[in-house]
Amino acid sequence: MTVLRNAVRRSKRTLTAAVLALTVVAGTGGWAAGSAQTAVTGPAPGAAAWRADHALGVRLPDPASASPTEVARFFAGLTGAQRQALAVRHPLTVGNLDGTPIALRYEANARALRVERDRALARATDPAGTLQDHQQAKKAAARYAALLAPGRRILAFDPRGRGQVAEVHGDLATAQRTSVIVPGSDIDLTTFDRATDPYGTPTGMATSLRRQMAAEAPGVRTAVIAWVGYTTPVGLGPDAATGRLAEAGAPRLTRFLAGLAATGTPAPAVLCHSYGSVVCGLAVPHAGRGRLLDLVVFGSPGMRRDNVAELRTTARVWAARDASDWIGNVPNVELLGLGHGADPTDPAFGARRVPAQRAEGHTGYLAPGTDSLRNFAAIALGHYGAVR
Repeated sequence: MTVLRNAVRRSKRTLTAAVLALTVVAGTGGWAAGSAQTAVTGPAPGAAAWRADHALGVRLPDPASASPTEVARFFAGLTGAQRQALAVRHPLTVGNLDGTPIALRYEANARALRVERDRALARATDPAGTLQDHQQAKKAAARYAALLAPGRRILAFDPRGRGQVAEVHGDLATAQRTSVIVPGSDIDLTTFDRATDPYGTPTGMATSLRRQMAAEAPGVRTAVIAWVGYTTPVGLGPDAATGRLAEAGAPRLTRFLAGLAATGTPAPAVLCHSYGSVVCGLAVPHAGRGRLLDLVVFGSPGMRRDNVAELRTTARVWAARDASDWIGNVPNVELLGLGHGADPTDPAFGARRVPAQRAEGHTGYLAPGTDSLRNFAAIALGHYGAVR
């Protein structure tokens, strides 16, 4: 009888998982051109050469194991000339090493982008390449050139896979209030500031948020970071319905937040959109006390946590969902790896509800004129009484 009961339970779980999968597919319009992605993890290219560099007569901090605090301490002990020399010899490592001085990261990433641009331009005219190769190389070169435009502050850049990038809007060195945008699916090096659906991109979100903060509090110095530091799902395929990519991205977000703290940046408000809220749900419990002031999730399919207590954070936790957002059709369950669990906007979850009645679908929470944008800006400024 015990064997039979166990078999029945397994069958019920399997059936429930199948129903869940079908419900997710139906609720999101099907596996819309979703494709399995290979998560980019570990240090940026060049880590081996960095470890082997003994020109300073000291061991350089291992990009794979040194904490951001240790990295910050290491750079604090160097002269300006020594820092510059490392940035010249190892731009990708310095530009992506959390705990490195912010201004030095900007310089290193600009150098790395120039190198990648020149490589792409060479491929674009390589006689051995096909017409398709040349076209792809020209697009890549144009993308790198756009990131090198005057005034852009690139805090992280990794050309592997679909590419990862973090850009600062404002001045982190003087900012009194800071924010970090963590995006969801279909965002990478080529799409994080696309012209179509701009407020569904990290750049559009960051620009709109900072503009609204300036309107609400013109005397407050602000900085917003558009962070694309993990491999996002593509389309609404299985990657979007499971936590695999979020599990790979969460340690990267945790380390990034630790790096901001190590370099003296004020603790930010972290705003997590769609699948990005899954990444945040897995990252925040490991971020440490005081690393973020507020956690805002919007358009969330769930955070793979049952309630706010499981986030183990001192930050205020907020949640928003627009009634027109299709994410509301996704079942808030987690079973056999499918689904992301409880709805953060459910009162039982314990988050503070953020009104978003005028948000525009799934990607329009930070569109100008929306109540969600005004409320997010109020949270980022610490004006909690203005959230309504």
